[in-house]
Amino acid sequence: MTGITDFGELRRAMAENSEEPEGPARNARAEQLLAEAEKLDVPLAVIEALGHQLKVYNYSSEKDKMFVPFARLLRMWDERPEDFDEYEVHSLHWVFKWVSSGMLGQPHIPLASIEKWLGEMEHRYRLAGHSERAVRSAEFSVASHVGDLARAERAYAAWLAADRDTMADCHACELHTQGEWQVQRERDADALELWKPVLEGEFTCAHEPHTVLASSLAPLLRLGRAEEARAHHLRGFRLVRPMESMRGAYADHVEFCALSGNEARGLELLAERPAYFTDSGNPRSGLDFLSVVTLLMDRLTELGLGDQEVPGPAGRTWTARELAVHARAEALSLAARFDGRNGTTHIGDGARARMDQRPLVERLPLGVRSAARPVAAPMPVPEVVPEKDLSALLAEARRLSDTLQPHAVEAWLAVARAAEGAELSAHDRAEIADHQAMDRGPEGIALFERAAELFAEAGDPGEALAARARGAYVRALTGEIDEALAAIDAPYDGVLALYAEDRTGVRQTAAVLMSRARILMRRVHGESPDDTPGPGALAAAEAAVREVLALVEGHTGDDVRLAARGAEGQAMLAELAVRAGDLETAAGLFSKASAAFVAAGLPWFAVEYEARLAGLAHHLGDITEAERALRAALEHGGPYLEAPGRAQLHLQLAEVLGGRGRSEEAAEHALEAAHWSDEAGEGPTLGAWARHQLGGFLLRQGRWAEAAEVLESALPDLSAETHGDGAIVQTQWWLGDCLSELGEHRAAAERRLQAAEIARHWPEQNDHATLAHLAAESLGHADLPAEADRAYERAGDLWRTLGNVHGLVRSLRARAWLALRADRGLDRARELMAGAIEECEAALLVTDDQEARQRLTGELGHTHRQFGELLARSVAEEAEDTAIQAAFEDALAETAESVTVFAALGEGAVHTRTAAELAAGWLEADLSRSADAAARARGVLKAYEGADDGDETVRSRRAEAEQLLQLMEEQTDK
Repeated sequence: MTGITDFGELRRAMAENSEEPEGPARNARAEQLLAEAEKLDVPLAVIEALGHQLKVYNYSSEKDKMFVPFARLLRMWDERPEDFDEYEVHSLHWVFKWVSSGMLGQPHIPLASIEKWLGEMEHRYRLAGHSERAVRSAEFSVASHVGDLARAERAYAAWLAADRDTMADCHACELHTQGEWQVQRERDADALELWKPVLEGEFTCAHEPHTVLASSLAPLLRLGRAEEARAHHLRGFRLVRPMESMRGAYADHVEFCALSGNEARGLELLAERPAYFTDSGNPRSGLDFLSVVTLLMDRLTELGLGDQEVPGPAGRTWTARELAVHARAEALSLAARFDGRNGTTHIGDGARARMDQRPLVERLPLGVRSAARPVAAPMPVPEVVPEKDLSALLAEARRLSDTLQPHAVEAWLAVARAAEGAELSAHDRAEIADHQAMDRGPEGIALFERAAELFAEAGDPGEALAARARGAYVRALTGEIDEALAAIDAPYDGVLALYAEDRTGVRQTAAVLMSRARILMRRVHGESPDDTPGPGALAAAEAAVREVLALVEGHTGDDVRLAARGAEGQAMLAELAVRAGDLETAAGLFSKASAAFVAAGLPWFAVEYEARLAGLAHHLGDITEAERALRAALEHGGPYLEAPGRAQLHLQLAEVLGGRGRSEEAAEHALEAAHWSDEAGEGPTLGAWARHQLGGFLLRQGRWAEAAEVLESALPDLSAETHGDGAIVQTQWWLGDCLSELGEHRAAAERRLQAAEIARHWPEQNDHATLAHLAAESLGHADLPAEADRAYERAGDLWRTLGNVHGLVRSLRARAWLALRADRGLDRARELMAGAIEECEAALLVTDDQEARQRLTGELGHTHRQFGELLARSVAEEAEDTAIQAAFEDALAETAESVTVFAALGEGAVHTRTAAELAAGWLEADLSRSADAAARARGVLKAYEGADDGDETVRSRRAEAEQLLQLMEEQTDK
């Protein structure tokens, strides 16, 4: 490495190192720079290098190293204060606060030494004329750390009462510490109120709102404000993730995962930071981290996952149970060192309380990509139930199946287990076999035959035929339609004969008729989905369905089974109407079927039909009905909806609501869809699409950080094969927008360029052009002018090919501004701006459409205006007067031309015209043309005579015009 030869070079090197990521590499570079500074024989160079070293140590995992450079700085100050400039004097006193708080986090430093430093700080601050505010804040930190509540309250009050001066921490940091005290005193709501200005962005700094967002998580959960906690986690973790020094805040996010049912995400967070298990430079944050590791591992063990492999200290593999024991022991050992130093049990008590917390939310969906919640294997169900319980089990199973309740089949399986070796009637054995057959699907066909034999043996021929009919329907489900139709003939004829002879009931007859109708419906569905089924198949199915409806009509009463047959029949007719292309009739029948199931006390059966109705309503353009049906489906499904179906319904409702502009509610349903997709094991497919949608809805609300976190989480699972390359492009596009809003311009450019590369291969190139243009903007903001110019040039070529003059002109203007900053300078900038004007003028010559001419004229006006601004800014303040005057003359000519162009647009362009008028007026003022400038100001005031004072633009223009006019009149009077 080439040595540093002068002070300026050292300062540049320190500035560059300050921009590097926190960590040992940055610290090592600071140590090298100190060595280089010592070679320069410039005392201030050494002072600044020591200050730089102290700063990077403080914001790293090696916080314990900062005491040595501070002691050296203090000694240099005491020996030769004249070597310090004003800034370094301020910095020396400022870092007293870092040192005092840093000592608290090092248990090997005696409490007496800390108190001595506190006194030293107070003495030196008083000598320097500083307020007591920072001193009392430091005293409060000492008192609250050791648990001296009375002293802490006194110091807290004195801190707030003292005047703010240049030594006080920034507002954001002060509010964070004040809020933490409220939390410690179990006043969560007060803490959140104190933190509000930080959370809302009123006060920020390099480490806020990072720590406030992290500190707010547990209080929000305790107050039942789970949605806010989720938002703070997504927003805050994004800020904390790249900052090595923020282990304590990182621990808050792990704790949040353990308290909110997000144990799997907690493990992911631990895996991202293996060094946090062993970094020893800041023992206090190490205690925080190990405490929440213990909390998380205990939670996993409680869930039955103690033997699961988990991330832990390097060098070996860990199970959750082993890491729980290790982390608790390490945490309590650290706590004991602090308490031994402090002479209290405060730190240990707090650590134990933190480790022993109970979950505050059973499961809080986060929306980001995550494994399903870890769940232990279920306890085995006893194979044998005492015989004395068999009668009760039979009664319960019959009740559930007679009323078509969920889990009826499981109840019959419990009966079957209990009945092994028991003496049962033929009818009991028939019912058991019948329900076992239902559970086995295609493998149960033979068992249906056995059930039929047992029903016949029990003297119930109607149920025997119903069992055979059910077996025939199962054949149809396997695709054996013809065999099923052949198998249903005999039960069908037989049950009608029995019913006519009054030897069986409506229920048994309806069961056979419904099985036949279902088989015929399967034949309809078995036709190619692209073809309309043959009229014979449709007619046969419809006749069979209507036969069922005719049988049960008037017989349902309190018989839930018969009511269900009627409802299912209506749904079948709806399916047939869909096949026939009569969608409006189908929608009405699905609605009728759903209502019938709900009226029968079987809302869970209505879910499928409400979902079908929603799809039809959407197709028919009845979005209100689609929304109603989807909400009804979710409501009717209740706890019985399985995860895949629940995910689908939430996602469909999210899309409907999003289409209606209700992005906030749409985001809630997209969040639920992502959660249930993960639970269903469909995270990479349906879950990725849900996260894609959720990110878009969050973006619409301006929740940039949350949206970015969700979209970044969706991208790894989105694939062109499953989701389409359009989804990937849109996700990258949205993500670029979010990153741009967050000031992460280089990353935004990368995302936009990646999206543009995919869109480059599409037949329609407008998206490609737009993304290239947006990427250029991001590259410009990222201070990469050469790369930005190339991207704008690419976008301009695309805009030209597409015939989009506006896009082309804007790319040329942007390139002109870049050229002014680059080595090519003003000549290239002029050339590009002139080219933009030529493109506008050429387009106006060939455009007859009046609306297009209006837009092009406006674009021309803006181009002249920007050309004027560019020329005015092209000359340096220290340039010769003749150069400045020439540049301003040229700028005035372009600006005046923009006024003329805007004036041609009439009243619709009054604001843009007056803005240009004022710009021209100020240029004329700079050129000492007071009368012309005053005339411009009066023209603006005249343009707004009688205008609405409530319009902010009107007020602003008037105020600026009056200011210009007054200034010109004063100059004239002189």
